[in-house]
Amino acid sequence: MTKSRDLLDKLSKLVEQGITNYKDLSSEIINLCQTKRNDFIFKMKLTSKEETEIIKKRLEKVEKKLEEMQKKKKSKKVK
Repeated sequence: MTKSRDLLDKLSKLVEQGITNYKDLSSEIINLCQTKRNDFIFKMKLTSKEETEIIKKRLEKVEKKLEEMQKKKKSKKVK
């Protein structure tokens, strides 16, 4: 009986260590992939969604100002 319990204990420890190692390995692979993705994005000089929205809003403001300036310039020429 004791031999079978010892055997079962050893097998359970092996399975437990295997699962732990598998989780560690999978989390390590995920971390490596995220790091590579971030490096790639940094090299491509891409912006985040929030930055893109801010840039769009700024561009719209500048375009409005440009249109106003062009209208003022045309009205001055007509007078």
